[in-house]
Amino acid sequence: MRFAMILLGAALLASPAAGQAGGTAIPTTTISQTISQTISLGTATPGGGFPLYGNAFAEVMNAADPQLSIAPRNTRGSNENIPLLEKGELDLALVAGEPAYEAFAGIGRAPVRLKIFTAIYSNPGMFVVRADSPYRTIRDLVGQPVAFGAKGSGLPILARYVLDGLGLKQDEDFKAIYLDRAGDGPAMVEDGRVAALWGAGIGWPGFTAVASSPAGARFIAPSAEEIARIRAKHAFLKPLTVPAGSYPKQTEPIASLGSWSFVLTREDLPDDVAYRLAKTLHGVEAAFCRKLAQACETNAANTVAAAPKAELIHPGVAKYFREIGAMK
Repeated sequence: MRFAMILLGAALLASPAAGQAGGTAIPTTTISQTISQTISLGTATPGGGFPLYGNAFAEVMNAADPQLSIAPRNTRGSNENIPLLEKGELDLALVAGEPAYEAFAGIGRAPVRLKIFTAIYSNPGMFVVRADSPYRTIRDLVGQPVAFGAKGSGLPILARYVLDGLGLKQDEDFKAIYLDRAGDGPAMVEDGRVAALWGAGIGWPGFTAVASSPAGARFIAPSAEEIARIRAKHAFLKPLTVPAGSYPKQTEPIASLGSWSFVLTREDLPDDVAYRLAKTLHGVEAAFCRKLAQACETNAANTVAAAPKAELIHPGVAKYFREIGAMK
């Protein structure tokens, strides 16, 4: 795979489309024979935000540059995507902020040598309950059955940090349920099998499904005092806001906290391939936003701001960012 990807990089840079920026191609003097090679993109289980984002990402990127062939692949989520990237079995993968933070910092494992391709969107975490539910605060949910997201995804990890900041334990203070498929959660809220569903992000499919149901939805996020307590213990979590109108019948903004999710790359993704992908993505930012609301936060400025350290950004991406003035 690695040799093929290096050949792909050479072919990409030699093609007329290699310098595309806003539809303008930079002339080239040589055109290599086209090398057909798929760039694999790990997402997560069906019904969650990562497959929704990953499919749209592949569509806009492939349409913008016909010589790109990005193929999304369903996985078990962030905790599977990281080792798949390390083994070179994926070229790119979506990884939630908390698993990425732990992997880069070497928490519970050796630090990874993976790189950031782009920040994708912020993930303000919160619970959703039926609109007629008696539960109105996080403390109200103690002792209740709660779906914390799909096994292997980053959502349960975010919940663990948030709850720990409040002195609560996910598996002891709640009847914690971990899903085989992210898409199973909304129905469990609707029929009462769980009191609440934990999720994160703007336009997250699970929240949209509950909010669109006949029973409607109410969201439960940490209070201002709780946010302060959580950040005092876990400062890497940032205050974030879910704008009004992010979900059906959500008329007011919701203050919460969370982190940024990323598309990460395998360590040895060739610099020229990463550069080309970054340039193509920059050229389709507006189209991507029109296609998917969650993608409106996917841009160079947010990537530079969200990266824990500048050196974690892939060198090929960093080279392009410096060219456009997004990075020093």
